[in-house]
Amino acid sequence: APTSTRYETILTSLLDAPALSYASGLAAFHALIVFLNPRRVALAGGYHGCHGVLRVLHKLNGLERLDLASAPDLDRLRRGDVIHVETPLNPTGEARDLAHWRRVADARGCWLTVDATFAPPPLLRPFDYGVDVVMHSGTKYFGGHSDMLSGVLAVRPALAAQGWVGRLAEERLLLGGVTGSLEAWLGVRSLRTLELRVRRQSASAQRLVDWLVAEKEAAGSVVRELVVRIQHASQQPEAKEEGSWLRKQMPNGYGPVFSLSLKSEEHAKRLPSKLALFHHATSLGGVESLIEWRAMTDTAVDRRLMRVSVGVEGWDDLRDDLLQGLQAVAAELEN
Repeated sequence: APTSTRYETILTSLLDAPALSYASGLAAFHALIVFLNPRRVALAGGYHGCHGVLRVLHKLNGLERLDLASAPDLDRLRRGDVIHVETPLNPTGEARDLAHWRRVADARGCWLTVDATFAPPPLLRPFDYGVDVVMHSGTKYFGGHSDMLSGVLAVRPALAAQGWVGRLAEERLLLGGVTGSLEAWLGVRSLRTLELRVRRQSASAQRLVDWLVAEKEAAGSVVRELVVRIQHASQQPEAKEEGSWLRKQMPNGYGPVFSLSLKSEEHAKRLPSKLALFHHATSLGGVESLIEWRAMTDTAVDRRLMRVSVGVEGWDDLRDDLLQGLQAVAAELEN
């Protein structure tokens, strides 16, 4: 439809490569794997839905799911297989070195695909690192208002010149993952404010993380008492190193999502109900801030883990909400 074509034209400009839209992020990932048709896909952690798609395809054709963090698994990769890197990683918000994975993919003759949902423009430019295909769940930051579903694939221009986009479009028609006109219109509306939203969300997340890190070192702080671990790309060692791969890869901010691991599962379960500004929900990327006891939707994670998606509210209001929420949980469980 003309509206979805317009949506894709804007995405192509933003992503620096020809882009196709899909009905959801998982529809885009499914279409990507069907198109490349590998025997093996290596990935590490990340969105559990992508692992689910690979389980379905394993049932159909024996596709193997390998672990990127396992050297023996990497040794099993062959030409035409896929290395799929999610950066920043769901649910922790930690980043992965794309230049490193390009070298690994080249050494093994693999395609390199990247899920960059957590670092939309202007935070990350994956094609600068030789990525073959970039995927986004457009439901998140491209949508930005928690009112649409969307998936996006962008193809490295050199591969697009070989007809990849046209072939993907043909297969999309048959798979049925076409973007609806209303969703495309909502996407066009949302992309107008993408940079404003993402820059503010990322900056506010950084201020919250910095505050939490400082409080964790402060004697008598409820953060020190209840928060066991803070995870975010800004807390990786490379973020402190001048000229590191991380600073080069994400020069405009480290993303609006981070995670907290609390003292116990019970603390994690109770915290969301004590907050006023943070909504307890599983999505992310909208203008409202969300917090999720992640074990509700992903049974593989630490049951003490909270995923935080920062919206566009004032960061100090969000700080005060987190502080009073932690204090309320501490007082409740002491009694």
